[in-house]
Amino acid sequence: MILLADGAWAGILVAAVIAALIAGFFGARYFFKRQLEKNPPINEGMIRALYQSVGRKPSEADIQRTMNAVKRQQK
Repeated sequence: MILLADGAWAGILVAAVIAALIAGFFGARYFFKRQLEKNPPINEGMIRALYQSVGRKPSEADIQRTMNAVKRQQK
């Protein structure tokens, strides 16, 4: 075993914690983005209900335009 000074062990520990925090951040961001792609927060049925709640019958073009706007904003 290599003998290191007490300060060296503390430095290694701090570096390991920082590396773990960075890896955790990027890992969580990756999984969160993947989950949003699989399960979007809004779907076409919700958009139809939104249009109908304000008293408007949505056309398919309206729904697709709104869905594309939501997808663009997520990226």
